[in-house]
Amino acid sequence: MLPDFNRLKVFYHIYNEQSSTGAANVLHITQSGVSQHLKKLEDEMQTPLFSRVNRHLVPTAAGHKLYQIVQGFVAELEDGVRSINANSAIPSGPLRIGAPSEFGKTYMPKIFASFRQRYPEVSLELHLGDPNSLFTLISNGGLDFGYIDILPIFLATPGGLPAYEIEPLINEEFVLACSRNYYEKHASDSSYEDLIKLDFIGYKSDIALFRSWFSLHFGQEPASLNMSMIVDSAGAIISGMEEDLGLGIIVSHLINKQIGDGSIIPIRATTEKLQNTIACVRFKNKADTITESCFQQHFKEQICHIPDLVHTL
Repeated sequence: MLPDFNRLKVFYHIYNEQSSTGAANVLHITQSGVSQHLKKLEDEMQTPLFSRVNRHLVPTAAGHKLYQIVQGFVAELEDGVRSINANSAIPSGPLRIGAPSEFGKTYMPKIFASFRQRYPEVSLELHLGDPNSLFTLISNGGLDFGYIDILPIFLATPGGLPAYEIEPLINEEFVLACSRNYYEKHASDSSYEDLIKLDFIGYKSDIALFRSWFSLHFGQEPASLNMSMIVDSAGAIISGMEEDLGLGIIVSHLINKQIGDGSIIPIRATTEKLQNTIACVRFKNKADTITESCFQQHFKEQICHIPDLVHTL
């Protein structure tokens, strides 16, 4: 069975640069991503392809032989693709984009549809996930770029934040809310002591957002909360609220309709707002293709027409 082409491409650039760092810079992926590709290729080939000498990667005999096989093909392929891209003014081909799960399910299909009406030669691939998984996919080349939650409780990113270009596009407000029935029975008194005794609907057993909300509004955080239900989606949190299971934290634009008709009540302890930002994230200094640039501009145009979103443009 032939080795994975992406690994052969990584090998080709490691050989040319004599280092994994140099290859990572050329390929716009992290050094750890390069090392993982090389290890998997050596496992597939069942032989080492480089020896490390004075911080340089020196090809083994097997490495030299493999390079002679792939050199002409990879160089010709990259030159040909660059030529096609340089001469093409019309977006086409595959585009791999990441997005937060609930935001992606709610808004991205409509944005994809309007983009393909303009550019039918583009095929779109959507990956939904949390910030850690999407940053990881960008770092190892699995995504062209992503729209990612930049949470108030930030995260460790592969390669560190300076490796990325982060363009804030949308501000979301996290609200603590519950059904009208639950509010009238239990939550109309908004004191800290009363609120922390109530039932809560949590996302994956993580109460970090609850702690941030209480800290923002009351200057103190609960050590624990009574979790009536733990779920893995914003939709399930909303359903739990509607079934009177307790208080949940959700971004306001997903429940604006219910807030408007009074079936869900947000808890407004102070005028402060707990915010999340969705930003377009890509590797710094990465040259966008015409397809990537056109989609990013189209996305900005489309979100301006979504009334429930507070965009930063």
